[in-house]
Amino acid sequence: MPDLRLAIGGLFVLIGTLLVGYGLASPVLTAVGRAQVNLNVCWGSLMGLFGLCMLLLALKKNGGG
Repeated sequence: MPDLRLAIGGLFVLIGTLLVGYGLASPVLTAVGRAQVNLNVCWGSLMGLFGLCMLLLALKKNGGG
């Protein structure tokens, strides 16, 4: 049975990469307190990091890492 973490990790890495790319291409800053933050880059980075963790866990379980 295939490990579901591979599919979930790949999907999150793909969507996170697209979101970071969109955030860098069209910088829309949102006021968070006193700071101006690009939320697309922040959330895209978090989604990509989560996806990488899922991929690493799947590869570690399968003996690939």
